Amino acid sequence: MPSSVFESLFHPAQGTRLPEWDQVAESLHSLRVPAGQVVFAQGVEHPHVYAVRSGLLKLCYLNDEGDEWVKSFAHEGRFFASLAALPAGGRTHFMVEALEPSVLERLPYALLTDLADRHLAWARVLQALTLVFAARKEERERELLTLNPEQRYRAFRAAHPELEARIPQKDLARYLALTPVGLNRIVMRVRRSEGR
Repeated sequence: MPSSVFESLFHPAQGTRLPEWDQVAESLHSLRVPAGQVVFAQGVEHPHVYAVRSGLLKLCYLNDEGDEWVKSFAHEGRFFASLAALPAGGRTHFMVEALEPSVLERLPYALLTDLADRHLAWARVLQALTLVFAARKEERERELLTLNPEQRYRAFRAAHPELEARIPQKDLARYLALTPVGLNRIVMRVRRSEGR
């Protein structure tokens, strides 16, 4: 049984234990994040990759006025990073805040790229995880560009039935590109149509 979320993410892609796994295990940092705490801010150097052992987090963009747009949520078994911050000198494009008390695992991205440079197995793992990330981004883009607000809400419920009750409605509205009032109307309409 995997001892970490990263181990379960990395090893299924390969099928066997990856080379120099002990080095990864030694570099893996576990942290507890209380609800409301920021994991990393927007606009800072932060070349790390995270996996969620337990809890729920929102990843969001802020503008100069402090307005917030939720780009995604991370929950158990998911991984996240700000891609813009991973290269040397890069900075995060968004912030991450815990919606629930969460336990995270963190790895330095430089370690993963070093291993990928030296081992084909690691390069394949990083490629597979990059494809997972890209597929999530493509699906999110498709929903925002092709679905109307009610369809976006229904798609979210279908894909993540366990998350709707855990996410504050204001954050779910920001994720679906709606106002809280607009989302509330949709929720009530959908419930009526389902006879609830």
